[in-house]
Amino acid sequence: LLLLLLLLLLLLLLLLLLLLLSPPFAQANLGSPNQAESLAVDARQELDLKVGVAFTRFQTRFFQGRYGNLDATVVSYGPCQTPTLGFTVERHQAIVAFQPEPFWVVRPQLAKGGDHLNLEWERGRVFDQDVGQVFAAAVRDAGSLRLQSISTKEERRPRPAGLNTVELLKVASSALNIGPAQAMAVAERLYTSGYLSYPRTESSGYPPNFDFDDALSSQARHPIWGPYAASLLSQGVSKPKGGVDVGDHPPITPVRSATEAELGGGDSWLIYDYVARHFLASLSGDCVLKKTKAVLAGGGETFTASGSVVLRPGFTAIMPWKVSQAEPLPPLSEGQVVQLKGVELSAGKTSPPDYLTEAELIGLMEKHGIGTDASIPTHINNISERNYVQIQSGRRVVPTELGITLIKGYQLIDPELCRPHVRAHVEQQIGLIADGKAQKEAVVAHTLEQFRAKFMFFVGHITRMDALFEASFSPLSSSGKPMCKCGKCRRYMKYIAARPSRLYCPACEDVYALPQGGAVKQYKGLECPLDGFELVLYSLAGLDGKTY
Repeated sequence: LLLLLLLLLLLLLLLLLLLLLSPPFAQANLGSPNQAESLAVDARQELDLKVGVAFTRFQTRFFQGRYGNLDATVVSYGPCQTPTLGFTVERHQAIVAFQPEPFWVVRPQLAKGGDHLNLEWERGRVFDQDVGQVFAAAVRDAGSLRLQSISTKEERRPRPAGLNTVELLKVASSALNIGPAQAMAVAERLYTSGYLSYPRTESSGYPPNFDFDDALSSQARHPIWGPYAASLLSQGVSKPKGGVDVGDHPPITPVRSATEAELGGGDSWLIYDYVARHFLASLSGDCVLKKTKAVLAGGGETFTASGSVVLRPGFTAIMPWKVSQAEPLPPLSEGQVVQLKGVELSAGKTSPPDYLTEAELIGLMEKHGIGTDASIPTHINNISERNYVQIQSGRRVVPTELGITLIKGYQLIDPELCRPHVRAHVEQQIGLIADGKAQKEAVVAHTLEQFRAKFMFFVGHITRMDALFEASFSPLSSSGKPMCKCGKCRRYMKYIAARPSRLYCPACEDVYALPQGGAVKQYKGLECPLDGFELVLYSLAGLDGKTY
């Protein structure tokens, strides 16, 4: 018996040793990297770099040498960045061109059992006041409305699919007031700290081998939603069927439980809280509402009243903001006559569309294939940092004078430079490389030749854009203040303080770049013995700032 026990112990030790020494499944089943997909990435980088550098270098040197108040260190162009800016300017142009129209709405006022009924006019609104007064008078003369029909139906709101990067960025901007770049940085920090799964994914569908029980178990002890997660476990996980699994990474989920205090509050907690709630919601049931619609008529006009009641909250129990419950209608029956308290002819005006929010801009970029889930925050951040747009209240993206002028200039010279379908075509060609249906060299050469022709046409017609800049910005000759003498003409050069700070000689029409971020002043009137230019001092701010 002792010998048998020793043999069993020895076998267990051997099995343990084999487990420790054997590599993980993925490591033991390595495959060859997909060269076609790698070449597609290389092609995209090469095209973006070469096209962007060519246009950006030309624009920057041309306009910074002519205007003093651009307030931009670089006048850049990018195959993704510029169409992104184009979306915001197109919305701005729609707002500016909008002409409001007055309209009138008939609003009967009635109450049933002490409850006020909000009625919607079937005609919606009319754009002639006299016509509106005729309709209002007819309803007023009737004195009452008769209930023609009342209908009730159940409405099912499906639970959300898995959370991908683009959806997270939209929610972070629209609901959490966190910009896309900041949201991505926070999500990546939570990932490296072990709280979230990998946050860069296009998948909204869970893979077949996803361990829902393990993910739920880690949340079952959470002080806020722990009981809810535990109830999902006890009922048995209802695996989500919606969403799309593109095969890159699973949807974003919580990896381990964390409290607000543990994460330090702020944006980290807001992002984690939403990811966890979204994950739990994706495993919950649908929300079921009972919607009631009453149709009333009087004076030849028809009105409707609506109400709703939540029958089964489903996923909205963990995401309560996802359901907007209207007040239920009071008891009503067909044929019932309700007396009017009054009839109002309400006047209003049509309103222009609002500026795009970051969430709407992200949606447009995704729809038109501008950027990837990883690069979308970068493109939005770039047009903001380069003073093409400003992020205003409600995270609305409002283009600046510089951004508007740039897009108008492209529209005058070559509208395709700022339209999304050009980038979509490039992405289609790159997709052929990834699928192994085209050679990288051939696609890159063909695309570069197309943009070379556009670049030459752009350079030859830059005066069209320059006319717009001249109307919006001050020329260098009228900007800045005299600073020091030019070594060529011996006349005073002007110091342009606006970004990028530089020296400009009105006589020679030469521009000289200066170091950025410090203070510049004349140095005792001394001249350089080599070229005759007067010397200037450049000083960095701060206690340890140096002077050159």
